Amino acid sequence: MKFVIQRVRHASVTVDNEVIGKIGRGYMVLIGVSDADDEAIADKMVDKMIKLRINEDAEGKTNLSLADVGGELLLISQFTLYANCKKGNRPSFTEAGSPEKANALYEYIIDRCKRSVPVVEKGSFGAHMAVELLNDGPFTIVLDSEKM
Repeated sequence: MKFVIQRVRHASVTVDNEVIGKIGRGYMVLIGVSDADDEAIADKMVDKMIKLRINEDAEGKTNLSLADVGGELLLISQFTLYANCKKGNRPSFTEAGSPEKANALYEYIIDRCKRSVPVVEKGSFGAHMAVELLNDGPFTIVLDSEKM
């Protein structure tokens, strides 16, 4: 499982010219799922993401968690995080999880996040989405379950 976490001042996701998710200060997270992933891995990834101390304190040090700053989440499913570009110029996506498994884990992650984060918005699984954000920093972290 892969999470690309971007600390944002605000972010939104639009489908068919309609904003379906919008947050203020917090994290916009791209989520990639492989067939090897399960709920235990999702739990570990969510716990790590929520506890990351990547928000600035009064001295400008990255020392505060999402909860410490009252941050919000915008969660976007993105199978292209599992693109394999080793051969040729056209990426292969065979390492991405099946749509059924990926959607089930994506929904599980959303529900899991809602247990500890008051504002959790989401994209639309499988839809063509336009994502807008104002990256704060910029500050981007990649969490990969294979490296944790």
